[in-house]
Amino acid sequence: MLFVQYPKCSTCRKAKKWLEENNIEFEERHIIEENPTYEELKEWYEKSDLTLNKFFNTSGMKYRELKLKDKRPDMSEDEQLKLLATDGMLVKRPVIVGDDFVLTGFRVKEWEEKLL
Repeated sequence: MLFVQYPKCSTCRKAKKWLEENNIEFEERHIIEENPTYEELKEWYEKSDLTLNKFFNTSGMKYRELKLKDKRPDMSEDEQLKLLATDGMLVKRPVIVGDDFVLTGFRVKEWEEKLL
């Protein structure tokens, strides 16, 4: 499993601790040092049951700086995925990628259902 996270993010730290406490093996990846590529994001989006909105860090400074709340409705899915691939700070984190699922953000109940 791939765990994409930002070490300074408190939610990411909680998620990592939860994974370790539940003895779940994972490969860790720093979202800023190795931002998800367009191809990865497209694959994850297609694999997930999530809306594209769930892949955006809508509460992040970068999202607000770029005024994406107003711009995204006029963007195609492809344009949005390409934008996500430009900056890890735009991506909702943490992201956990399994063989047949993708989760964004850390909601314990959801993670328990998919990982335990």
